[in-house]
Amino acid sequence: MLGKLLKSHQIIKWLVISAAGFLVVFGSVSLYMNIWVKPILAKQVKQLVASTTENLYHIEFSGITVNCLTGDASLSQVRFVPDTLVLKKLIAAQRAPNNIYHIELEKLSIRNVHPFRVYFKRRLTIDRIIINHPKITMVNKQYEYNENRPPRPLQSPFDFVSKYLKEVRVTSIDFNEVSFKYIDNNHEVPVIDSLQHLNVSLKDWLIDANSAQDTTRLYLLKDIRLQLSDYSFATADSMYHVKAHEINFSSATGNLKINNLALVPRYAEMAFSKVVGYSKDRFNIHLNDVELKGLDLPLFVKKQELLAREMNIRNGHVAVFNNNEIPGKDTIKTGQDPHQLLQKLPGKLTLRKVSLHNLDVSYAEYDRNSKQKGRISFEQTSGTITNITNVDKEKKKNQFMEIRLNTLLMGQGRMQTHFKFDLLAKDGAFSYSGRLNGLNGGVLNGVTKPLGMMHIKSGAVQELKFNIKANSSRAQGNMAFKYDDLAIAVLKREEGSGGFSRQGLLSLLANTVVINPANPNASGVFKPAKIDYERKPNRSFFNFIWKTLFQGIRHSVGVTPQKEAYIKAQLAKFEKMKADREKRKQAREKRKQNKRI
Repeated sequence: MLGKLLKSHQIIKWLVISAAGFLVVFGSVSLYMNIWVKPILAKQVKQLVASTTENLYHIEFSGITVNCLTGDASLSQVRFVPDTLVLKKLIAAQRAPNNIYHIELEKLSIRNVHPFRVYFKRRLTIDRIIINHPKITMVNKQYEYNENRPPRPLQSPFDFVSKYLKEVRVTSIDFNEVSFKYIDNNHEVPVIDSLQHLNVSLKDWLIDANSAQDTTRLYLLKDIRLQLSDYSFATADSMYHVKAHEINFSSATGNLKINNLALVPRYAEMAFSKVVGYSKDRFNIHLNDVELKGLDLPLFVKKQELLAREMNIRNGHVAVFNNNEIPGKDTIKTGQDPHQLLQKLPGKLTLRKVSLHNLDVSYAEYDRNSKQKGRISFEQTSGTITNITNVDKEKKKNQFMEIRLNTLLMGQGRMQTHFKFDLLAKDGAFSYSGRLNGLNGGVLNGVTKPLGMMHIKSGAVQELKFNIKANSSRAQGNMAFKYDDLAIAVLKREEGSGGFSRQGLLSLLANTVVINPANPNASGVFKPAKIDYERKPNRSFFNFIWKTLFQGIRHSVGVTPQKEAYIKAQLAKFEKMKADREKRKQAREKRKQNKRI
């Protein structure tokens, strides 16, 4: 028993002595590393940055720490700075990149350096580099010689490190809570923009004999991931906030996803135009899911040109409101149609296809005469927009942008429309056609009563088809409108009550003289309508579309210029009769008074 205790004591003593010896040795090695290796490592880091960037950049830091036990290291007070003299030489040699970076951070942390792989295999492998709260400034200046260069270094960094290493690999470089500033130096006055709280993760950065020519890599990386949460900024006119709950992007897939993208007006409907100072459309937009597929990141980074294969927009609403009680701004709006505004965008844009899924679109207007708000809605709207571009080479391939939509007018009538815009036409040429089926006319009273002072008593739309060709100033085409049992009441506003009352004579004339109650009529005769509408220069594109269709509807139901002239003549006659009757009444009263005297 005593022998066993003595033996156990000897083992414990041996373990303690061994542990102490290991600590002494490790402490000595750590001291050696801090005294001798750290200066060498600092020098190597600086040489690595300079050599892999053709001396364009140099790195500065105040201190370096190394933990041999964990394989971790860190740099403090780090600055990644471009050399302006080298940049000028690279520009002269047509080797300078379009983007120059300035980076500052308090600490750069390196996790798991794997020193044995360096020593035995000449492979520098780092699991992770962590950079918290960096300040990054990117300055963009586009050079023609970079126009068709691929997103790879002109000279492989492996040429500089191959003397010492077979491979340099970093599994992940994570930038957390980035403060990012972008400076566009391609204009007379630099354009500056900024982002806060951006997270960037660079995956599998590799320098070896083949990585610089690997077409699956982007700037030696397998993937670049961007993440931004609760993004918000005010528009330049301070009338809106643009908000996004979350934005995610992966260069490996080229997919950009945005959750809950919104354009939020800062003022209520009736207050909006009062703040602006004139009548102006107020937009309220909320899109639940927006996804870009096949986004070309190298093109965007190099030239700030947005090119994507497809965009999907799912679930949301677009609500437009205008208060016409306030006078509008008398500005010329011809030349500002959608395809023309697209060509005037400051940046280049190409979206091959946009798919829309389940959007509710509405337009509302407060009328100065009725003192009420009318609203028309297009619910469950889905469809596609193809060839959205302002890039010349893309327009030469296909000069037409097309929009195809399916929707429910006022939640009831099934409507299909097709717009075709000529992107090369100097006169803004475009065409549009469509079809509407199965609408009860009464559902339109939410529009016709406040905005047209007209109540639809009955009426059923069997089919409405239109086909129109237009440019910036004129629209011509035809409409085929089949309906039955149409009857209306012309209204006037009751002062004080805010309600409406029926104008009997006008309603009678409209239903008996003007309105065709059905098309085809009782004899089976169908009357198509010709459309020829000249646009008022200060009217918007959407007003132009609506007025053109409204002309076709008016002519289809019988409201022709000739009948309008007849109605006006009858009303003038009626008003004259009322005036003459009043004069006779006054004359009789005067004669009675004279007799009493």
